[in-house]
Amino acid sequence: MKKALVLGASGGIGYALVRELNNRGVDVVAFARGKEKLHALYQHDTKVTIISGDALVEREVIEAANGVDVIFHAVSFPYQDWDEKHPLCMDILIRAANIQQAKIALVDNIYAYGRHSKLEVSEEARKEPHTKKGKIRLAMEQTLEKSNVPYLIVHMPDLYGPNAKNTILHETIKNVVQNKSANYVGDLKVAREFIFTFDGAKAMVELASRKDTYNQSWNIPSAHPITGEEIIEILRNETGYKKSIRIVSKKMIFLLGLFQPFMREMVEMMYLTEDPVILCGKKYESKIGPIPRTTYREGIKETINWMIEKE
Repeated sequence: MKKALVLGASGGIGYALVRELNNRGVDVVAFARGKEKLHALYQHDTKVTIISGDALVEREVIEAANGVDVIFHAVSFPYQDWDEKHPLCMDILIRAANIQQAKIALVDNIYAYGRHSKLEVSEEARKEPHTKKGKIRLAMEQTLEKSNVPYLIVHMPDLYGPNAKNTILHETIKNVVQNKSANYVGDLKVAREFIFTFDGAKAMVELASRKDTYNQSWNIPSAHPITGEEIIEILRNETGYKKSIRIVSKKMIFLLGLFQPFMREMVEMMYLTEDPVILCGKKYESKIGPIPRTTYREGIKETINWMIEKE
């Protein structure tokens, strides 16, 4: 892989992908709508070409993909826009990849797996999503699988890390850093997975750099599941935060959803805070090698340092 396009380069995992590709000497086209944010992130990187554009405008995506080997799909949309925008974006991406003879690497979450009774969910697990958003993600995967474009589908748990602002942990960490009242979404005693974005990017770029990894799904788990209590303890130790942290329950999300479209859409995903999906990484470990695993303490510390410096 000599050149790559990252769609959604201004987001958390998009930023991490650009950084990892750049570290490996790959020329990168960083594509997103926010020109100012792209410049703030990449203006000093000589191997990064900044293109401000819309992933829902086919012409702009085709032009940005000119000469690239792999297109990384890291585009996110507000929950309330998923059913309209995600299918359209996938169709445009596939057409662009066909025209430019490029491969596609899809950053995916765990929603398509639905509820699972297994302790760890492997790539072979049956996907029977019970939520609207899980069904949308599964449809995206199936559209990609049916295309004639070489593809990677890479499942990751909830993200956190530098520049990962549209994530469930971001507001908690940010408010702690700013010594404001902070919230934590979900049961403090339930262990869930959160993956450091730079770990996910390292594993994904490694997969994209190989020839025998395509036309498959891959799971990239976190360092290990962690409870909210453990996260809060790390935050207090790293920042000296003394205030209490309010727990945001499913009932509270439901009530907020009466007034806020995003919260209304979030209600159905709250099952993941009660009955988490834990990914199995044995396939990656057996075929690729050790999964990059930054400790939560180090990952949170790096995220805090980013916030202090950049926000």
